[in-house]
Amino acid sequence: MEEYHRPCDEVGFNAEEAHNIVKECVDEVLGGEDYNQNNINQWTASIVEQSLAHLVKLGKAYKYIVTCAVVQRSAYGFHTASSCFWDTTSDGTCTVRWENRTMNCIVNVFAVAIVL
Repeated sequence: MEEYHRPCDEVGFNAEEAHNIVKECVDEVLGGEDYNQNNINQWTASIVEQSLAHLVKLGKAYKYIVTCAVVQRSAYGFHTASSCFWDTTSDGTCTVRWENRTMNCIVNVFAVAIVL
């Protein structure tokens, strides 16, 4: 993991920036793939590791938690929820939903501000 560098005076989590980073990582890992349960562990690990690495490279004062779920598409759908108790002025979250004809992917990013 790269060394952390304190940013200038930016306040608040930029969910749009995080969403774009994660979407690129998901596209890179899953784009063009069909669901294959033998690849799920590798795919999910790659998505969370790449997303986390890119988020840390932004050099912002956050601790990040990244989760990823990949499921085979079915008629039953896929439902998930999360809840956080934190400082909404500095901490934040974003969710990236991605799908193709054979699978659904949901990535959650939770960003908790580091107060120094």
